[in-house]
Amino acid sequence: MADEGARGEARSKTRIGAANIDRILDAALSAFAQHGLRGTRLERIALTAGMSKTNLLYYFRTKDELYRAVLERTLEIWLAPLRELDASSDPAQSLTRYIEQKLDLSRRFPEASRLFALEIMQGAPHLASLLSTDLADLVGRKVGIISGWVEQGRLAPVDPHHLLFMIWAITQHYADFATQIAMLTGKGLSDEAFFATTREAVVGTILKGVLER
Repeated sequence: MADEGARGEARSKTRIGAANIDRILDAALSAFAQHGLRGTRLERIALTAGMSKTNLLYYFRTKDELYRAVLERTLEIWLAPLRELDASSDPAQSLTRYIEQKLDLSRRFPEASRLFALEIMQGAPHLASLLSTDLADLVGRKVGIISGWVEQGRLAPVDPHHLLFMIWAITQHYADFATQIAMLTGKGLSDEAFFATTREAVVGTILKGVLER
């Protein structure tokens, strides 16, 4: 009974720790997206997360470490749909699903998209090693799948890297340039009707360019 109690207490602490980390990362994302790394103070993040700075530093020792954690979580969320591309699946269905998922992520996490774009434009000082290893390996595998579809005649001749770059650029545009889009159309991805027409336009335009005719 004592062992069960100890294990239950350990699980409870683990859940609390995970919840605290999520709160910190959410608060940090909002702060970094608004003020950048240099303009953000840990005290403000801690206040938004509902904890003391000392408690925050228990989980993340420095502001740079926290900043990198926010970026890594963003990258992991974005890469999840890309991991689903499978060689045995139908190219049109797979690409449609991937584009739709990327648009949905831009709708749900616009701040994360803008922060990631800023990191890349600055030369990826915090993510360079991750991009050149883990991301490069994943993209390499998916490029191989797309190349296989082309060789099988299931897709029109297309450079796989550029196809992925186009999908990223188009879908993330709706997060990174949301202000401009709102000024020009009076709408954004939070508007369900606008999201639906955006999804139809983006999917239709890309697939028309890559499906074998």
